[in-house]
Amino acid sequence: MSTSTRHRPPGGTQVPYLVDALWEAVSAADEYLATGVVLDALEEGADPESLLLDVIAVVQARVGEEWAANRMGVAQEHAATAINERAVAALSSHPAARAARTAPRLGRITVACVDGEWHALPARLLAEVLALRGWRVDYLGAQVPAPHLIAHLHRTDADAVALSSSIATRLPTAHAAITACQAVGVPVLVGGAAFGAAGRYARPLGADAWAPDARAAADRLARGPLPRPRPGHLSVDDLPHLADQEYTTVARSAPALVRTVFGALEDAFPAVRAYDEAQREHTAEDLAHIVEFLATALYLDEDELFTEFVLWTTGILTARGVPAHSLPPALDILARELRDFPRATRILAHATRALTPAHPSTARNPV
Repeated sequence: MSTSTRHRPPGGTQVPYLVDALWEAVSAADEYLATGVVLDALEEGADPESLLLDVIAVVQARVGEEWAANRMGVAQEHAATAINERAVAALSSHPAARAARTAPRLGRITVACVDGEWHALPARLLAEVLALRGWRVDYLGAQVPAPHLIAHLHRTDADAVALSSSIATRLPTAHAAITACQAVGVPVLVGGAAFGAAGRYARPLGADAWAPDARAAADRLARGPLPRPRPGHLSVDDLPHLADQEYTTVARSAPALVRTVFGALEDAFPAVRAYDEAQREHTAEDLAHIVEFLATALYLDEDELFTEFVLWTTGILTARGVPAHSLPPALDILARELRDFPRATRILAHATRALTPAHPSTARNPV
């Protein structure tokens, strides 16, 4: 038996207990205890799908919450994620899970992450659930470039592609992947935080379906096949606002914009010049994220996407004890640099209005 035996409650497989037990193991960075919790439960009759989605996925969500609240560092978060991935692998290869797996009879699904997307665990969970339910699954893992995805589709007879992305800045890349899959006749189901609340960004990007989580995705696929795309079904030109070239210009000039905004902050606020190397590096990273999210908001012409990111950034900085004072001045400087770009200035103004009431004095001094 595994090292988790001593922690087993009466009955052994209650979900809340298992969540707590796995969280304890993950928090302690104890890979063997974590896999033991999962495998003991599996041996005692726990449903493999429930272990994946109601235990491991729940613990992984808590990992993200703890990181955002600054109660878990980056290295700890990476270690915790790796342990959860190891628990999924251990479950998948266990005889009890193999016995629970329905023989492939429903069709073939390709599961992949958008190019540039490193958060592969949600996609892996979906792949495992689909395999349990009787699909033949090709799991391609993290950051799959669209040409490689399409090459794979040419070699297989996939009924659909399930595409995962957690970071909104990958949405332009997701759009290209969706379009490419549909161009070879394969429909696309998308999921992940990148696509917004209730999947609000999935439809503008032409996805054939959206699901909020792995269980819902598997349920949607079980209801019937996604319709095969029609020839000419979608084009990357289906976002007409892109004709103004604001997205392209901002995306291509991002490094120069970051340097300009950083320099202007130093000129306007002498205290910024006294930042040590780590502070300067973090500030530059924050500015780069701001510009990247602005470009994504321009791609979709969605003010809220950028505003939500800025408010989220404020919360992250506050949790880390870093005053978010530099955000409104940085947005003001960026708006001045992009004053000839009406959509960009509109998006920046929207975010500034949302940010200023919470920080009425922040426009004066960033430190």
